[in-house]
Amino acid sequence: MKFLAIILLAASAVQAAPADCHLLRHRGKRVEARVCYQELALSRDAYLRAEGAWGLADYTDANNQFRAAVAAAPKNAGYRVRWGRLLLERFNRAEAATLFQEALEIDPKHAGAFLGLALVASEGYESKAVEFARKALEDDPKLVEAQELLASLALEDSNPAKAMEEADKALQLSTEALDAMAVRAAVEQIADRPYQGWVEKIAKVNPVYGRAHASIAHHLVMNRRYEDAIAQYRRAIELEPDFWEARSELGINLMRLGLEQEAREQLELAYENGYKDSATTNTLRLMDSYKNFVTYKTGNTIVRLHKKEAELLRPYFEEELKKAIGTFEKKYKVRLPRPVQLEVYPDHEDFAVRTMGMPGLGALGVTFGDVVAMDSPSGRKPGTFHWASTLWHELSHVFVLTATRQRVPRWFTEGLAVHEETAVSQDWGDRVTPEILVAVRDKKLLPVRELDRGFIRPSYPGQIIVSYFQAGRVCDYIAGKWGFEKLLEMMHAFAERKTTAEVVSGLLGMQPEEFDKEFLAWVEKDLGKTVSGLDEFRKRLKVLANAAKQGKYDEVLSEGPSVRELYPDYVEGANAYEFIADAHLAKGNKGEAMRVLENYAKVGGRNPAVLKKLAGLQEELGKTSEAAATLNRINYIYPVNDEDLHRRLGELWLAQKNFPGAIREFGAVVALRPVDKAAAHYNLARAYSSASDTGQAEEQLLFALEAAPSYRPAQKMLLQLHDQVQGKAQDTPLRKQ
Repeated sequence: MKFLAIILLAASAVQAAPADCHLLRHRGKRVEARVCYQELALSRDAYLRAEGAWGLADYTDANNQFRAAVAAAPKNAGYRVRWGRLLLERFNRAEAATLFQEALEIDPKHAGAFLGLALVASEGYESKAVEFARKALEDDPKLVEAQELLASLALEDSNPAKAMEEADKALQLSTEALDAMAVRAAVEQIADRPYQGWVEKIAKVNPVYGRAHASIAHHLVMNRRYEDAIAQYRRAIELEPDFWEARSELGINLMRLGLEQEAREQLELAYENGYKDSATTNTLRLMDSYKNFVTYKTGNTIVRLHKKEAELLRPYFEEELKKAIGTFEKKYKVRLPRPVQLEVYPDHEDFAVRTMGMPGLGALGVTFGDVVAMDSPSGRKPGTFHWASTLWHELSHVFVLTATRQRVPRWFTEGLAVHEETAVSQDWGDRVTPEILVAVRDKKLLPVRELDRGFIRPSYPGQIIVSYFQAGRVCDYIAGKWGFEKLLEMMHAFAERKTTAEVVSGLLGMQPEEFDKEFLAWVEKDLGKTVSGLDEFRKRLKVLANAAKQGKYDEVLSEGPSVRELYPDYVEGANAYEFIADAHLAKGNKGEAMRVLENYAKVGGRNPAVLKKLAGLQEELGKTSEAAATLNRINYIYPVNDEDLHRRLGELWLAQKNFPGAIREFGAVVALRPVDKAAAHYNLARAYSSASDTGQAEEQLLFALEAAPSYRPAQKMLLQLHDQVQGKAQDTPLRKQ
């Protein structure tokens, strides 16, 4: 009997094929599928053992068996493709892509290899994903998975009509194309239409297919519908409790909404069960690091700052956050239902983890409902980041997403946020970059009805930056021609699920194509001179830089202004403004140098060293109010690690009787833990005393004397304050008995 059992087992193993096992799993027959994979795992063939181990979630053995299979049959392209798919599933995109490429070297028309490359590209939101998927279908027109991928990619690109078309093609190839059905369901839910019919169709094929709900959730996340996505991820793990990827995504999205306790539980459960991708691992590490953060709750704001800079940054961030909330409440006519939570990360890698999996980000800030995460100024190179501009940008998202219940195209919410940056101050917001000028020159701006695509899957380097610019300028154009109220009307129309084409035609009274024509003409009028002169600017700037380097100041002063006028927005390193100003200083023309640098600041120049130079000139030439404003401009750019900035600004504001400002600046010096602690506390005491806050002044003087007991200025001031207090007490009439 034992011998017979062995023969029967061997026979069944021979009969089992990977496709049979995959089909059983596809139809939700999990027990039968497991038995099938177990049979494969007992095969004498390394490839079949690899498929069996993979199906049983024994990824280490599957990897080893695929290695053996490829070694035994190095010319078998299919083995490399399947091995690549395993590695892609187990978080190794780079080696997976290599295996797919190797497969194509063996068989240049291997559809599965092209599909693998499409999947790799899709994870990085690369435009080649569509190209590779179409190539896979050219080589195998019946490859359902490639057709399903095209449907998903179209929906990611905010093209629901195309997504439905591609999904229907997949369903024509196979009535059991579950992922195509999931795309159809996602299209309906995103449009706030009944989608359960598609879910029921999925359940008829596979009643435990949690991956369909995870797919729907993914597309909801792409549309910033985090609460709806969380509900779909929950349904996914109800159907498949061991679907660890869905648990990880659930945890990450719970964290995005500030629900950190449950987020940690889900992430830890996924991690403990072997799901250790970078998102899960790094998010858990980030949550562990929160012990190094301080959280401040004040009314309608929650601010989380790293301990090492919390004391310094809190006054600036809280003040700006409250100012933005107050402004937008009036401007958008919306009151937020909950406090805004702002998280500020000094380590850019921590911020990157917080935003992992989100496409099209400028990598400065991101909004999840009423939770905003952003870089700290200390996490960026000085002069490259205007944190206040980013904060206002993200707060605009909070209000627009709240007002529309997340029913708004990406281009509009990004464009409106960019518009709001320069609405606060013209020198805020990003400058027009060379990439933008080249895109305008080469006619690469997208039609308004397709503008979302530029944020998700860029087709050329720099397109995301160009798309931010274009969306912002579209909103600038509308506000300038029709008024800001028209933008609010558009916002509410989007909330009613109208498309971009419908909103443009209905509210602006023209077809999208006509709008594009007028808008492009407006952009051309604004930037045409700069665009046409870009090549000349680049050549002449090099000549100007060489002249400046060689000390040829007359040449710089002669040629510099015309170079600057070719591209007035160029304020990055090696710019004409600085060359001209330095030449004026070398010739003793401080007033001219000051005026040049004032123009540099006015158009958005952000180099803290240059702005401090400007402030020094302004102060020296008697323009103390302007000097204070220039130094305060640096606070919005890089307020960290600069005692001199805060001390100088504190003195200027104290002299101008801006006592709250002086208190803030001298307080910043104290927060920076200076070497001369006594002087820092003494200066803060001076500011408090000038503001008639004797109690705080005395406290700071005591801190000064604690740091340096013999510090004479503090001793003298403390005695004066005591005398003042005593004198006031003597002057107070006795209360009637």
